[in-house]
Amino acid sequence: MATRKRLSPEESRLAALEAARALLIETGPQSVTLKAVAGRIGRTHANLLHHFGSAAGLQKELAGHLAKTVCDTIIDAVRASRAGLGSPREVVDLAFDAFDKEGAGALASWMILTGNEDALTPIVETIHQLVDEIAPEEAAHGATPAQVHEETLALVLMAMGDALIGGALSRSLGLPETAARDRAERMLTRSIEVRLPKG
Repeated sequence: MATRKRLSPEESRLAALEAARALLIETGPQSVTLKAVAGRIGRTHANLLHHFGSAAGLQKELAGHLAKTVCDTIIDAVRASRAGLGSPREVVDLAFDAFDKEGAGALASWMILTGNEDALTPIVETIHQLVDEIAPEEAAHGATPAQVHEETLALVLMAMGDALIGGALSRSLGLPETAARDRAERMLTRSIEVRLPKG
């Protein structure tokens, strides 16, 4: 008879968050329950209850986990773009994919609809930390903190909106599916061009 590998509390928590993320992407936020996640990783409902306290606790931690993963990827792309190794489009695609393909948009809207808005706090805080981390670096390239904050706000709101209704709205307006991404790319490109030294 096979025995289950004994996981440390941190390994067990991470396995649960990865399983919750997979469920979110595969079948939507309503499927991210303690029972479903426990079944996915071969643990008990009680085990997950111990780690997260409730389904809302699991969803809040999932939001934080997603936000950190997304922001780590975006900050790498921003730095690569600045170093000439990437492009504004790559930054845009990472942000939009995070809210669409990675499920952050669906999770955020589900949290709002179910009255669990405090689960959005980790996403907001992590994005704020991302902005605070890149702001000094951007300042070296001529950006003010207010500009960095405004650009981040615009990019996140565009990515969130596109994840929720972008496809349908683009079709209705006779625009390509990539219209919002294209617009966000132009915004970032113009911003970078304005900061470049003339000459």
